[in-house]
Amino acid sequence: MNVMRTGMLLAFMTALFMGVGFLIGGTGGMLIALVVATGMNLFSYWNSDKMVLRMYNAVEVDQNNAPEYYGIVRDLAARAGLPMPRVYLIENDQPNAFATGRNPQNAAVAASTGLLHRLSPNEVAAVMAHELAHVEHRDTLTMTVTATLAGAISMLGNFAMFFGGGNRNNNNPLGFIGVLVAMIVAPFAAMIVQMAISRTREYSADRRGAEICGNPLWLASALNKIAPGAKEIVNEEAERNPASASLFIINPLSGQGADNLFSTHPSTENRIAALQAMVEEFRQRPAAPQPMATPAASAQEEPQDEPPSPWGRDGSSRKGPWA
Repeated sequence: MNVMRTGMLLAFMTALFMGVGFLIGGTGGMLIALVVATGMNLFSYWNSDKMVLRMYNAVEVDQNNAPEYYGIVRDLAARAGLPMPRVYLIENDQPNAFATGRNPQNAAVAASTGLLHRLSPNEVAAVMAHELAHVEHRDTLTMTVTATLAGAISMLGNFAMFFGGGNRNNNNPLGFIGVLVAMIVAPFAAMIVQMAISRTREYSADRRGAEICGNPLWLASALNKIAPGAKEIVNEEAERNPASASLFIINPLSGQGADNLFSTHPSTENRIAALQAMVEEFRQRPAAPQPMATPAASAQEEPQDEPPSPWGRDGSSRKGPWA
């Protein structure tokens, strides 16, 4: 159902893009819009991962310089049956993470230093499992292409403001009214579609991520910690590139709202409630996956049906898998 819904939304985005071109320049404008959309989609398909990683100054890490962080991602990829993605670190105090790449064979995952410093290893594992779920579902490609089309529609709307309606050969039957629609309604509709796709994908990735790491409460606990941090700490790169906000596990933009059409992500409270509801379902599964072992595991590790604590038994802060 999610695949069908996303396909319908993407088809609508393409039709909307061509429709805006028609409203601005008639049949010729529609054909030009189609050519531009095709070129932008091809470019984003082959270069989406490079663009996003460069945008956030992400640095690739490996077994030598980030053994525990890298090891968590490696173990999760094996549990999910996915190729090992490239692993990146972002020097940013805002706790957040994202995945990118056109397919599982060319995927990359990235976590911020703020996330790694604030979460326990179990919570880090849950967050990265969520990102691997996006890779498995090919959400990164879907959301990148949608963001590209949404940006292009907004660009056409701005173009209509300055140049629309001035061409006498324009066979747009709506005339100046059509130009107004292109300027106002079309970019607004594109924004809503982009957000709807992102929000649908987050719930699905939460569920699959919980299945990969083996404990939905690990992700619930992680979301409960990183959501306030994402609101309090400004991510300057994300503010400069708001179209990339849908790639992150938590909206990196300041001033995010509740669970409505104007939010790129579902509300954190709704996501946590859905994850908590999965606990009983996991218990009843005859072959439920066991929670993965992380560097936090020990003889006195917290019970698996309770969210892990990022604090040691003596009250001292527990170091994460990135030192």
